Amino acid sequence: MSCLNPAQIELTMIEPKDFIRTRVVADLDSGKCSQLVTRFPPEPNGYLHIGHAKSICLNFGVAQEADGLCNLRFDDTNPEKESQEYIDAITRDVNWLGFQWQGDIRYASSYFEQLHDFAVELIQAGKAYVDSQSSDDIRANRGSLTQAGIDSPFRHRSVEENLDLFKRMRAGEFADGEHVLRAKIDMASGNINLRDPILYRVRHVSHHQTGDTWCIYPMYDYTHPISDALEGITHSLCTLEFEAHRPLYDWLLDNLPSLPHPQQIEFSRLNLNYTVTSKRKLKALVDQGLVSGWDDPRMPTIAGLRRRGYTPESIRDFCDRIGISKAEGIVDMSLLEFCIREHLEHTAPRAMAVLRPLKVVLTNIAEGHDERLVAAAHPNVDMGQRELPFTREIYIDRSDFEEVPPKGFKRLIPGGEVRLRNAYVIRCDDVIKNADGEVVELHCHVDLATLGVNPEGRKVKGVVHWVSASHSLPAEIRLYDRLFNDAAPDRNDADFTTFINPESLTVIKDARVEPSLATASGRYQFEREGYFFADPIDSKLGQLVFNRTVTLRDSWAKSGAGA
Repeated sequence: MSCLNPAQIELTMIEPKDFIRTRVVADLDSGKCSQLVTRFPPEPNGYLHIGHAKSICLNFGVAQEADGLCNLRFDDTNPEKESQEYIDAITRDVNWLGFQWQGDIRYASSYFEQLHDFAVELIQAGKAYVDSQSSDDIRANRGSLTQAGIDSPFRHRSVEENLDLFKRMRAGEFADGEHVLRAKIDMASGNINLRDPILYRVRHVSHHQTGDTWCIYPMYDYTHPISDALEGITHSLCTLEFEAHRPLYDWLLDNLPSLPHPQQIEFSRLNLNYTVTSKRKLKALVDQGLVSGWDDPRMPTIAGLRRRGYTPESIRDFCDRIGISKAEGIVDMSLLEFCIREHLEHTAPRAMAVLRPLKVVLTNIAEGHDERLVAAAHPNVDMGQRELPFTREIYIDRSDFEEVPPKGFKRLIPGGEVRLRNAYVIRCDDVIKNADGEVVELHCHVDLATLGVNPEGRKVKGVVHWVSASHSLPAEIRLYDRLFNDAAPDRNDADFTTFINPESLTVIKDARVEPSLATASGRYQFEREGYFFADPIDSKLGQLVFNRTVTLRDSWAKSGAGA
């Protein structure tokens, strides 16, 4: 790594707002590295989730701020669990969040030949050996946190024998699990990761990038530091669970002197309540059919959040607000919801949608009355206007009428008045019921002198939303809520699936929306209902589908849900 010249030092613009950025600034300003190079190294064994977003924003964000580089590298060393689907999903998510990696996408599998050669180098130096114990024996002899491990009976094989066995492992002469290659470090180490960790194992499995070229595959802990070094990474930013693995990271690079030595720095992972962020558990939700897929809008995956209507800006804001530290903690889901509300408040146009329609006949205007009212698309941001057809028959929401109102009810009641949003004041004169006594229709009087003005001599407190019966459009509304009704669904050994919220999805098939949404795409505030997103897969002309992104206010805490 070359030293900085004075001109480069003056261009360092990164703000040291956390311990990682402070370290980066110090390394750049001291000339320890000439240019910051980070990487985002996901394993392609599942979709990315909100926890990965924190790492993405850190690795790419720090590189951007320091005028550095960030690589996207797939650590694809376990072909049994990896697929091209996951690779495509991950690259899509990183791009959607607003980041672009340096150069081509990189794969650890592209380094398989070099990784193999470095393993041979370790064997030749007497620092790696082929172990022929069974996996059960290796596990049993590894020891525990309070008891040292036991040397393998094959630990003292000669260099020549180890080289021969490793060559034959590569040639495919042995069955899965028959031999492994281990580093020769210290079976008595207090750090279990240094107790002769496995570097290679035999796996007769086709790889999604290399096909059947290899039947031995390197372990993640071996691959990661060498891949970092080969790419010239200067700062390898990892979550805290890798802190105990750092001595192995350093040992490998110290014992491969031809390689540069990146710095591994750990930070706390994102722990979010009311959710799970284990890929294994998220995959179980998908495999068991408990959700519709990795992009189910209830999932904490980036794909799920995107389909629900979250924006890249809101997720980046969320990651910025929670910050970077070494202290483990749990972030409240309400902060993520706050961030999307904050963004959509200023960017989402308004519209009216009646989720549970109740017909209202305005008896004092003629059949065929078709008036066109105009309303702003946004009350505070210039987004133009939208047209609201006003007709004799309209729909209001069933929740906006009560025949016997509870205390404090400020909407429509028999003999009472409300204002229609962006329109007139109406009075309920008659309630029509079916044979079962259910309210099916209201007959109301509209005061045509109240458009944009208050009625004389009386005060109308309530405002309700509405749509024209003849001009409104049918729509399916999907009301999404938190997937789990417990704040810590994966605590201890509990079966996390028992905490699935049975009300996490409510589908309303017969909603009505204003005609301005005929070609809807994107995000809207449905007035008085929440923020909604036209489903990018299912919604189309003549078959509108909207996903609720978030309610207008945080009603979860107030309702006591999950308590």
